[in-house]
Amino acid sequence: MTATANKKADPQPASPARSGNRAPNQLRPVKITLDYLEFADGSALIEMGRTRVLAAATIDERVPPFLKNTGRGWVTAEYAMLPRSTGDRTPRERMPGRVSGRTHEIQRLVARALRSVTDLRALGERQIIIDCDVLQADGGTRAASITAGCVALGLALKKMLDDGLIDHMPLRHLVAGVSVGIVRGVPLLDLDYEEDFRADLDMNVVETDRGELVEVQAGAEKNPFSRQELLRLLKLADRGVAKLIRVQKDALKKKSILFMAYGYQDK
Repeated sequence: MTATANKKADPQPASPARSGNRAPNQLRPVKITLDYLEFADGSALIEMGRTRVLAAATIDERVPPFLKNTGRGWVTAEYAMLPRSTGDRTPRERMPGRVSGRTHEIQRLVARALRSVTDLRALGERQIIIDCDVLQADGGTRAASITAGCVALGLALKKMLDDGLIDHMPLRHLVAGVSVGIVRGVPLLDLDYEEDFRADLDMNVVETDRGELVEVQAGAEKNPFSRQELLRLLKLADRGVAKLIRVQKDALKKKSILFMAYGYQDK
């Protein structure tokens, strides 16, 4: 007679307490307000929990020197934090062209994400500058800058279309970003500052409304992570981006039925 011992399953890590009693796969409350600035060519304020980022678009009739006489346009971005957007005062970066490494990295990330969904040739020799200003920071400001920046860009492009500067909409897709990470062994969506600070792994994911990846930034804070963990976090990010793009579309379609054509399609 053979005795078989029942193998106990490994206990699952308990989910850490989250702001607003969120589930691990739940975004913070999200709100996008259009035309927050009266004089910008397009602007959007995004609120994700306590994080607030204002994105404003400027249509510039000039292009960088390397694009002169090419017939192509450009989309670029700048990023800044208000001094009291954080718990302790963050000094202003006063010197043009001498921003911190973090700021430079985020500016390039936002610009790359927006260019990836824009038909630059349709712009003609013009550039659109997206200014992203963090009014209040509680984690996820770079992802929020991309999400709000895309809305501001869409509004500026619609203005160009209405003014007869272009003959079709150059925005090919909506794009949004979200953070994911592992905290105390539990995968979490949309990390706030405290969760990001305690994360064993944090990752920023940028996707289009077709579920296509634009950029993935991931880093282990303590130990290496597995491919299985990576794929699990990407799936979690898919869920978050899909919801963010729905919020983008709901806001934009109130401005114009043109934006009804956009929407998240799972890959």
